[in-house]
Amino acid sequence: MDLELLRTFLEVSRTRHFGEAAEALHLTQAAVSARIKQLEAVLGVRLFDRQRRNIRLTPEGNRLLRHADVLISGWRKARQEVGYGRTGQQLSVGGSLRLWDVLLQEWFHRLRRHQPELAIIAESHSPEILTRRMLDGLLDLAFMLEPAQLEVLQIEQIGHIELVLVGSGADIGVDAVLADDYLMVDWGLAHALDHRRLFPDAPEPRVRVSQAKMALSYLVDIGGYAYLPLQMVAAQLANEKLHIIRDAPTIKRQVYCTYPLRSAKLELIRQSLALFSEDLSYKLGNPGAVA
Repeated sequence: MDLELLRTFLEVSRTRHFGEAAEALHLTQAAVSARIKQLEAVLGVRLFDRQRRNIRLTPEGNRLLRHADVLISGWRKARQEVGYGRTGQQLSVGGSLRLWDVLLQEWFHRLRRHQPELAIIAESHSPEILTRRMLDGLLDLAFMLEPAQLEVLQIEQIGHIELVLVGSGADIGVDAVLADDYLMVDWGLAHALDHRRLFPDAPEPRVRVSQAKMALSYLVDIGGYAYLPLQMVAAQLANEKLHIIRDAPTIKRQVYCTYPLRSAKLELIRQSLALFSEDLSYKLGNPGAVA
């Protein structure tokens, strides 16, 4: 099987457009169409339903989607491991989209500085995809807020993030903040439940965003209020572009790492986790294990 056919399939499935896929792959649209037809001929099935401006995956295409991703990621991992085999060490790391900008980028830099010979693959996905990729053997270690409780995975709490309510105005009460110009940041299901418990009478937010970085940029440029990690807004608080809403409760979100119980890289994983050290304590609370 030519992996370029699978890469083309994945790009078309992502864009749902042959022209956009061709542009992303630096190919002609005719070449993309030819590759898809060749892949369909090899498999003996149709992978896409083509209807003028609407391209949809067939049931067979949906079934191929996961396998194609696993094959290409596995090949990338194998190629890197073989290419850097002289060190004998490779680590594939994933982090949730919510955590990467807030916490993991600094740890990733530290890991690189401490182990310059280590071959690293770093990815950012939703918790569901991170879990699936660990079960498929494509990730050695993942960080997330709400890990799946599976018997084959080890889960450890490495600390917590403190979320504070900040915004563009000072000396304003929580009720007024929640009534207008409030951004709801998606910190996961547990956060949504805590938020509803703390503010049962709050109106439905008019703006919702999926990442803290999006919310911070919005607050600085347009104004408003949101729950964001204290360390993320330190500079804006110092120059008074943002202000803490003093009577608002602080919300803590636990941060977990997870990895396969039978991993052959346990020692390397533990060395990597040790880099969450004391000078990151302003970001993390005291670590401890969870069952």
